[in-house]
Amino acid sequence: MDSAAPNSSSSAASAAAAAAASGNGVQGGVGGDRPEDASKQNLAQVTGSIQKTLGLLHQLNLNVSSFRSASQLPLLQRLNALVAELDTMQKLADGCNIQVPMEVVNLIDDGKNPDEFTRDVLNSCIAKNQITKGKTDAFKSLRKHLLEELEEAFPEDVEAYRQIRATSAAESKRLAQSQSALPNGDSKVKAEH
Repeated sequence: MDSAAPNSSSSAASAAAAAAASGNGVQGGVGGDRPEDASKQNLAQVTGSIQKTLGLLHQLNLNVSSFRSASQLPLLQRLNALVAELDTMQKLADGCNIQVPMEVVNLIDDGKNPDEFTRDVLNSCIAKNQITKGKTDAFKSLRKHLLEELEEAFPEDVEAYRQIRATSAAESKRLAQSQSALPNGDSKVKAEH
């Protein structure tokens, strides 16, 4: 067993070198012209590393399930390859900026489908949107009803209010257009982040 230990560490080093040479290692300076390209490439590398790790775990499972003392060296080599791949995956993952909600992680830990979380969030957003729309419609209806009642009681004042409101709206529109206009007459467009 002691004679296998030096071979195991050299196997781990060779496995790490092989992983780096096969494109699963951290590649410096590669990744396209834009940060999004580098991020997408890094994410693809992490995905590849995850697939390779799953394959190694499957092979390890096969080795352990049919373990004999003669198969100890291949088992140790697979363990070292797994450790090297996990190390590579960690290095690659440091370059990825992906935030996963804890609720999704908890669902996965509970053995549930993370799509349930997405469905629940969307349903919650739809319900809140409907509530907000209902409130908006209620306020519009209240405003309309109040204007009708006020017009019956104070027709001159309501007409003055409507003129002031129309003037104010036209001024706001003009101001908004002047702020979004460039010297050449084009309009500014908000950049998406």
